[in-house]
Amino acid sequence: MLTPGFDLSFTDLYARSGLLKVDAAFLTELAASDMGLWTRLTVARRDIARRDTARPDAATLDAKAESQLLIDLAGHVDDFIGKVFGISPEVSALAARHHELAPLFEVKRQFVQRKAAKAFDAEAAAALDGVQLGIELEALVGAPLPGTEAGGMTKTGIATFELAFARHVTRWQADEATFSGAIDLALRYAAWALQSEAGRHRHHGGVLFKQPVKIDPLHLIDHAIDKHPNWHDSGVTAFTIKPEHIRRRSGFALTDQGTDLTGALDQANYCIWCHKQGKDSCSKGLREKPVKDASGVEMPAAFKKTVFGVKLAGCPLEEKISEFHFAKVNGHAIGALAIITVDNPLAAATGHRICNDCMKACIYQKQAPVDIPQAETRTLKDVLELPWGFEIYSLLTRWNPLNLKRPLPAAATGYRVLVAGMGPAGFGLTHNLLNDGHTVVGIDGLKIEPLPAHISGVNLDGSRAAFEPIRDYADIKENLDERVNAGFGGVAEYGITVRWD
Repeated sequence: MLTPGFDLSFTDLYARSGLLKVDAAFLTELAASDMGLWTRLTVARRDIARRDTARPDAATLDAKAESQLLIDLAGHVDDFIGKVFGISPEVSALAARHHELAPLFEVKRQFVQRKAAKAFDAEAAAALDGVQLGIELEALVGAPLPGTEAGGMTKTGIATFELAFARHVTRWQADEATFSGAIDLALRYAAWALQSEAGRHRHHGGVLFKQPVKIDPLHLIDHAIDKHPNWHDSGVTAFTIKPEHIRRRSGFALTDQGTDLTGALDQANYCIWCHKQGKDSCSKGLREKPVKDASGVEMPAAFKKTVFGVKLAGCPLEEKISEFHFAKVNGHAIGALAIITVDNPLAAATGHRICNDCMKACIYQKQAPVDIPQAETRTLKDVLELPWGFEIYSLLTRWNPLNLKRPLPAAATGYRVLVAGMGPAGFGLTHNLLNDGHTVVGIDGLKIEPLPAHISGVNLDGSRAAFEPIRDYADIKENLDERVNAGFGGVAEYGITVRWD
């Protein structure tokens, strides 16, 4: 059983009266750790409360100051949650995994993409003997190359070699005079792996030797191949995707496992964290340059559109994307999820599963955008895979100290609301109405099957029952091929989104 810290009980995590105690404990811990940060948080909360009630002229944080406040708080959220659930060692270990991978992305940016890519063009890189360079490198970095270790080319082998390569290059560059030969060897291998077809094939499953591809919106399937040349005489040309790009679907089994931590951090590091300049178009939309009317007054800038006329309005929820990427890169896994859930508490229903409006409006418009949905999904999974991870995520959807406007559910209002349709829109609306203090009943056209009382806390007759904390997320996962439809509405039930877990 779960015995939360700070003299809390499990039931406290699911009741507003208990969440008030959770919030008070967090503020006490924060004050003991950083009084200046405690002051910034409490002043921000106070000013927002005043502005939302009788003081519309109350002071408020600008966007940049708010972003910095949330980022500064992220590490404290990690520490506090670790203490509440008694998993501080596991939280620290997860942060360490983030930091251990950091050399990959620094070397990728500074050494591979800036030095190696400029030192050799594609033709010169292809002329290098990558196989021989790799043999020489294996001994220096102490890790076998993909395709040469027992079992052949594996993703694990690629990751092991690339991380060892990055760590050694970091060390060698700190003493270039001593390791000039090793640096030159690494530079040539990096150019071959980055720019030659053979090198890209060898490192296809890695992240170190990849660079963003240029995007031509009018030629989005340039990797397709003409498979039926005999049709040419009839004036019809048929194209098919290259075999390596094909994803097979068998029944309703999950076909998209999402990226791993390395892949998520690769995307988070690819992000330029433009919240610092107030240009986080992934969140706020990509706009045209402001124009002035005849009297010289600056008019609101319109959203840009793609060549197909699609408005680049960014995230519909205005999720703080750049900020969560920054927290993730700094190893604050729970804090990053808390930043996400400020605007998108039901991130389990989005991620790389439904929407990619953020990618469309990414600041990178002429090359591959940051894969924000994948980074978001992995951020959620990293927390869910912790002991009590489900309860941690569940808690953050009700109490979230980074939600300056509503850190915990509002008091009961007495309003009763009926929501028809329990698809993502319906259950998302329901969740927010509950946190606003309303009583909500949800209905759906599909037959809704009850969850077991020990999970839902509701008996078949509608009476309330004690429910159990979920320690391991795997305990509530079901194979999609075996899962029985339970009336979870919309795309969540019909199987339209094959990526649902």
